[in-house]
Amino acid sequence: MSMPPVIQTEEIATARHPMAEAWEMFRGNHAAMVALVVLTLIMIIAAIGPYVYPTDPFDMVWAPFSPPGVDGFILGTDYLGRDLMAAIIHGARVSIVIGLAAAFMSVFIGVTVGALAGFYRGWVEELLMRVTEFFQVLPTLLFSMVIVALFGASLPMITFAIGIVSWTAVARITRSEFLRIRELEYVTASRASGATNAKLMFQIILPNALPPIIVQAALMVGSAILFEAGLSFLGLTDPNVVSWGQVIGSNRQYILDASYTVTVPGIAIFVTVLAISLVGDGLNDALNPKLRQR
Repeated sequence: MSMPPVIQTEEIATARHPMAEAWEMFRGNHAAMVALVVLTLIMIIAAIGPYVYPTDPFDMVWAPFSPPGVDGFILGTDYLGRDLMAAIIHGARVSIVIGLAAAFMSVFIGVTVGALAGFYRGWVEELLMRVTEFFQVLPTLLFSMVIVALFGASLPMITFAIGIVSWTAVARITRSEFLRIRELEYVTASRASGATNAKLMFQIILPNALPPIIVQAALMVGSAILFEAGLSFLGLTDPNVVSWGQVIGSNRQYILDASYTVTVPGIAIFVTVLAISLVGDGLNDALNPKLRQR
């Protein structure tokens, strides 16, 4: 009598989406999660804070140099008697917008230059890399100061000055990723099937090169905020627009008499940039496939 066949059950592992794996690893980074919460709160304050606390940051509401907590002013007043709390809340929006806009501009220029250099190589790569090296060796702060001094200290010009000197790191990262990915088999197969150069660059190679670019872009937002604060400290800012850097710059002469007028916006910049850096580190760990395999 023959024995009935033994039916063996096989465990079928369902493939998880890479973004789900990245999010799970990002959640495991407690410092990055706390930083994300802090950064979200700062963004909410920047978005709705001026409506919740509608005091005009340019209004002289009380006696100058009122310490924090005195006469109902949570963060005190500056040298003109303006509410420092209002300046911090209203300045959050400007500082963050400058950081995001300058980072977007830097990423756009860097990705364009790096993609063309890494894909076409030859004389195109040589020319674009020489241009990149030229901008890389320029003293960034001095160069941006010259641009702002020549063309005016408006917010668009400050954003342009920051973006035009900050794109070289993105260009080098993009170029290295394009040089690596363009030789892989699926790119070769797409090229053999008749895909155009534009399709190869922007639909096939670029999406696979995005993880390190995203990380660098996140870090550049914090760098742009610091850059704007540096220009403002030197007086190269629009005096009619409140930003954290502008608050520091306008009160820098009184740093010894009323240090809180500089310390409070300095802490705001420090916390924001630190949160962005920690989120960037978390993204680096989460988007790196080698680290996800640990």
